[in-house]
Amino acid sequence: MDTSKLLNLREFEPLAREALSPMIFDYYAGGANDDLTLHENEAAYQRIFLRPRVMTGIAQRSMNTTVLGQPMNAPILIAPMAYMMMAHADGEAAMARAAAKRGIHMVVSTSATVSLEDVVSAAPGGARWFQLYLYKDREAARELVQRVEAAGYQALVLTVDRPYLGKREPDIRNNFGLPAPLLAKNLPTAASQGGAATYRGLVFEEDLRWSDVAWLKSITRLPILVKGVMRGDDARFALDHGADGIIVSNHGGRQLDGAMATIDALPEVARAINGEVDVLVDGGIRRGSDVLKALARGAKAVLLGRPLLWGLALDGEAGVGRVLDLITEEFDLALALCGCQSVADVTPDLLADHKLILQSTQ
Repeated sequence: MDTSKLLNLREFEPLAREALSPMIFDYYAGGANDDLTLHENEAAYQRIFLRPRVMTGIAQRSMNTTVLGQPMNAPILIAPMAYMMMAHADGEAAMARAAAKRGIHMVVSTSATVSLEDVVSAAPGGARWFQLYLYKDREAARELVQRVEAAGYQALVLTVDRPYLGKREPDIRNNFGLPAPLLAKNLPTAASQGGAATYRGLVFEEDLRWSDVAWLKSITRLPILVKGVMRGDDARFALDHGADGIIVSNHGGRQLDGAMATIDALPEVARAINGEVDVLVDGGIRRGSDVLKALARGAKAVLLGRPLLWGLALDGEAGVGRVLDLITEEFDLALALCGCQSVADVTPDLLADHKLILQSTQ
């Protein structure tokens, strides 16, 4: 369908539900257990209010930033998401093309249905990172990292919050499996078909240790971000073992149900890191003002997930582009209305702290 008339990111999901089979929609949309964390990720942003500045001369603005020293047109990246060809025949290739045209970094999933090399071929001018699950077979892990480096990726995103698969009841009920003839193109051949439960025990390391970050650091020249951190002490452990960046994430509410919202976990992590490396956050972002709130709480950038899948399902590359355009336009407007000329002007004092409000009215 033509998504050009849709006005915000929330309008995409109900239309995608109609367009996709129940099994595929449930896989993308669902969380773990009772979906408490899934819903809290989004609801937490709606409890944060802003204290805008005025009269600051914001007619000329810039959303430009850098993460890991890499230039970005906006502090927004595409989060790693599996099996995009279930949503649209062009899958990760369409996502990559839409991102490249807008100067947006894409994080390509280990469980992509388009090979990491073919994603590069689809959008040769694009900037991209690779999301990595650590394999039990370390030689296979080394070979995958070598492929990533050879293909020109700019960073590795090591996901550490999924040693075991969360209980996703809709997938169990639907007997989820990757529809034929689709394959998870970056996995070893024997494990490339089927759902996550099929290859989880075969391939992915369940006994993760902080020393694994140091090992990965020893075999690659690429910067490494650790994704799935929700605590300040874990963030420090990551740094102590060589991490170049931190992504605050609860896996989109798909792992431990009852885990706190990522935007609420962010300040502790940011304080613990104290600017030593870049901190990013994902989960629940649906408005440009959410991006601004995340930056004000200490993130250098955010990663956007499910709305991009809904755009892909509805309108392929054009649908992805519409989602990216909406979120960046809203973020630019939020900057302007908060009196910010650039992302450097987004500071914690833009947030409406409850105690500060009480003191100011006494």
